[in-house]
Amino acid sequence: MRLAKFLATAASAGLVVSTTVPMVPASAASVDSKTAQKTAEIPTCGRKIGALAIREPDTRWWEGLGLESPEALLKVFVMKSGCFTLVDRGKGFEMAQQERALASGGTLQGGANIGSGQVRAADYILVPDIASKNGNSGGTNIGGLLGGFMGGYAGAIVSNISISSKTADVVLTVTNVRTSEQQAIAQGHGSKTDVGFGAGGGGFGLGGFGAAGISNYQNTAIGQVVILAYIEAYTKLVGDMGGLSTNAKADAPAQAVTLARPGMMRASANEKSKVLKPLEAGTILYPTGTKDGMWVEVSDEVGNKGWVSQLSIANYK
Repeated sequence: MRLAKFLATAASAGLVVSTTVPMVPASAASVDSKTAQKTAEIPTCGRKIGALAIREPDTRWWEGLGLESPEALLKVFVMKSGCFTLVDRGKGFEMAQQERALASGGTLQGGANIGSGQVRAADYILVPDIASKNGNSGGTNIGGLLGGFMGGYAGAIVSNISISSKTADVVLTVTNVRTSEQQAIAQGHGSKTDVGFGAGGGGFGLGGFGAAGISNYQNTAIGQVVILAYIEAYTKLVGDMGGLSTNAKADAPAQAVTLARPGMMRASANEKSKVLKPLEAGTILYPTGTKDGMWVEVSDEVGNKGWVSQLSIANYK
């Protein structure tokens, strides 16, 4: 089955993926023993790959399915996996900006320590989308679907499979903020049945998933399918990105710089070396990353490479 296949793939990639079924009350177990049980667990990482922001797709596909935005769902995955540092660019960030405006206007009490240069940059943007779905049967109100998902079992989803099938195919796309490259694209497939659980109530011990803004994923059949599809996609995504450096900032090309005053591009890091070409103030140059004292190796927009004094570069860092 697809779920078993992706769990095996994740395990071979070194991800922490459990196939252990959590303990359930005896009364529930007697019912559950009549059906197959499966567990899909969010992968976990020993190190963070980078800072991640989540962006809703423009299609707003979830509205047609009667679901909430998948942003909250993916935030749960990211936080529980420990594979990324989650940076907020949504409503929480809007409120933070209001606080910053109050601080800059002198309204807040002294010592608030809120100011410029404190917001962490996102290294990657994650966009959740859906490729196809078949949600032609109704929802089942099952409070226990995600009972183990956020509880003591670190992300387990236990499915009791019957006959009435629904499917969903989803896509997770990660874009590198600095280069705009699509760093990774992962697909996930969810296919399950109307599910019944005897293993515990609604939510994960923090007021239920309604508080997280994703109750419709819990309480509708197509929502449950989408959850499973996104877990598969996220597992693949973490596997694909696991080999990346943890310092996306250093890996990115150096920022372009602007010449603050007229200068010379020289053949070596020496004031007396050969002049390759004169440079006008305002010329855009691209540092190669190589420095020699107060000299910086650069290239221009047509590929000429040489050395300029960093004193002639505006706001050089």
